[in-house]
Amino acid sequence: MKYLIVGCGLTGSVIARMLADRGHEVQVWDRRDHIGGNMYDYLDAHGFLVQKYGPHAFHTKQKPLYDFICRYENWQDYKLTCGAVWENSYTPTPFNFTTIDTFYPKEKADELKKKLAFAFEGRSTATVVEVLQHPDPDIQRYAQFLFDNDYAPYTAKQWGVSPSEIDSSVLKRVPLRFSYDEGYFDDEYQVMPQHSFTRFFENLLNHPNIQIELGVEALKRLSVAGQNLRIDGEATTIPVIFTGALDELFGCVYGKLPYRSLRFEWKYEEIDSLQNAPIVAYPQEANYTRITEFKKLPVQQGKGTSYAVEYPMPYEEGKKMEPYYPVLTEESQKQYAQYQALADQIPNLIYCGRLADFKYYNMDQALERALGICREKFGVIYDANTCTDET
Repeated sequence: MKYLIVGCGLTGSVIARMLADRGHEVQVWDRRDHIGGNMYDYLDAHGFLVQKYGPHAFHTKQKPLYDFICRYENWQDYKLTCGAVWENSYTPTPFNFTTIDTFYPKEKADELKKKLAFAFEGRSTATVVEVLQHPDPDIQRYAQFLFDNDYAPYTAKQWGVSPSEIDSSVLKRVPLRFSYDEGYFDDEYQVMPQHSFTRFFENLLNHPNIQIELGVEALKRLSVAGQNLRIDGEATTIPVIFTGALDELFGCVYGKLPYRSLRFEWKYEEIDSLQNAPIVAYPQEANYTRITEFKKLPVQQGKGTSYAVEYPMPYEEGKKMEPYYPVLTEESQKQYAQYQALADQIPNLIYCGRLADFKYYNMDQALERALGICREKFGVIYDANTCTDET
């Protein structure tokens, strides 16, 4: 049987390979001129490997997911560090005891660190939401200081809405640490590709049963008629795996789902280092949110440094921009549920991925979702040696 997959980012590409390994012919469409979705990277004019759509570093607690990616590329250990700058001071993120030492006088800093260690005894982290709700006024004031100077202004710029409107899961993504430990993630497996993410995708999609067409605007060829899918105007019963924006597939009949897009301002300077960490947030700058210094992601040798300044903006369909992040509010999730109900009525439509699921996935979550679809919809399960039929 032939399968059509719309989108060759991580979710679509993984499903394509799993089906191809099982002997199925798979057609993959992507509207971009390259494979790899938002993970696409390339060498810039200065010889630095840069990521066109913003920074990615693979991390997971699950060995089977790590084993999967190791089938298609060699990986090197890489512990991502991040930071934030305000009041002309740098602090690591997630915020830790160094943050307290940076912004508090020594006596107050020592007292606050003791209080936090006692209040959250046995825990290494907590969300800013939890710390804001703690009954101790000093602990509350610390969380409020971080919220007012980082979380709130960054959220307002990144998402274009008040922090009170955004789903709490967004605020919980970056916790507070109760130690001097640094590093953005605590996962056992934290890696970057030895060659590139693009090489990983080239190997992943390198299969005689996979045919790829780039530069295809899928919604000019794929349409919905009632509970049926049409390809080039003809009804089809072949399974279609759709990883694009679900509202656009249905002509935005319930209104457009809100996404945020990004504009990158690419720069090069003949200096050894621009900032203390590869990714640094600037919450109090007027327009941009963060800067990624790609010379440090991964560590690369070369003269000067290449970096990208990130400007968030609302996504507008039909313009040359990407829908990067779903804006998760109570209203938008109710709206998405209406599109989900429509999609569920089409027997040969399978939707998944960050856009189609309207969820904020990390790479390991997207990979897990793709493998889950293969298991649940096609009976294909993954193990470290091969993909097998579940039955």
